[in-house]
Amino acid sequence: MPVQKETRAGQRTRFKAFVAIGDYNGHIGLGVKCSKDVVTAIRGVIIMAKLSVVPVRRGYWGNKIGKPHTVSCKVTGKCGSVLVRLIPGPRGTGIVSAPVPKKLLQMAGIEDCYTAASGSTGTLGNFAKATYAAIAKTYAYLTPDLWTETVFNNSPYQEHSDFLMKNHRPVGTQRQEAKAY
Repeated sequence: MPVQKETRAGQRTRFKAFVAIGDYNGHIGLGVKCSKDVVTAIRGVIIMAKLSVVPVRRGYWGNKIGKPHTVSCKVTGKCGSVLVRLIPGPRGTGIVSAPVPKKLLQMAGIEDCYTAASGSTGTLGNFAKATYAAIAKTYAYLTPDLWTETVFNNSPYQEHSDFLMKNHRPVGTQRQEAKAY
C-alpha cells in the first residue's frame, strides 16, 4: 500500500508491505516493511516475516476428542487502537471473523474460533498486528497441563523427628514450687 508524506517539495511516496506466512499447522509469522520501491519492500518483508515466526498453541472446546482445533483459552492482542480478542469455538464452527484475522488464523492452523474486535479495524496494519499479537500470546498463558511436577522435600524437623524423639531429653523444664504450709 502506498504511504505518502507531505514535504516542502511535494509528496514523498513510500510503499508499505505486509506479509503473513504460516504452515497451517501451528506456526505463523508477520512482517511489515516500508521502502521507496515495491520490490525492496516485498523482499524485506518476506525476510521479516520469516524471522518473526512464532508457535501457536491450539486446544479444545469441550471434550478432548481428536486433534486440537481452536485456541486454548481467551486471548487478547492490541496494536494502536485495535483490540482483538480470540475466543475458543466448538468444533465445526469455523472462524467467525473479519477477512484479515480469518486469513491469519487459518495460516496458524486454527480451525474454529470466535473473534471480537474493537477500535479502528479499518487500519489493516494495526488489525493484522493485533491479531498476530493475540495468536502469539497463546503460549504465554500457563495452564495446569504445562505445570512441571513439583517435588517437595521434607523440612529438617520432619526429616529428623524420629531421631529427636528417641535421643532428645528435655533440658529446661520448669520446676514446681513446693507449697509451704
